[in-house]
Amino acid sequence: MIEKIKTFLSEVKIEGKKVNYPGKDELIGSTWVVVITVVVMSLYLGAIDLVLAKIVNFMIR
Repeated sequence: MIEKIKTFLSEVKIEGKKVNYPGKDELIGSTWVVVITVVVMSLYLGAIDLVLAKIVNFMIR
């Protein structure tokens, strides 16, 4: 069991060296894309929620 864990960890270390990490500019650009997407989706879902709440309130009265 211990040998399997050691083998696994050594393979993880080898694979970790193969990873291509993004540079600073690419990371900042990707972060902005995520932030803008979250804001847009939040506004969209908030608007849909508001409209559906108004429709349900209208139907209840």
